Amino acid sequence: PFVIVCNHQASLDLMGMVEVIPERCVPIAKRELLYLGTVGWACWLSGIIFIERRRRDAAIEVISRTASTMRRENVR
Repeated sequence: PFVIVCNHQASLDLMGMVEVIPERCVPIAKRELLYLGTVGWACWLSGIIFIERRRRDAAIEVISRTASTMRRENVR
């Protein structure tokens, strides 16, 4: 298992990240990206899991459920 952290500077960086992220990777992003127009729609449609960083307990719960599912389905 591994973690890839992307600190993108522009919305076009997302397209570059798609090229380097391995298959069967589970992307997680801050919920604010969901509201970036077409970028947000594309993220949502591609199955990105969003976390709300302002609600710490909710974010931890989402990450914990995601980790459990990843272990069960044997994905990165």
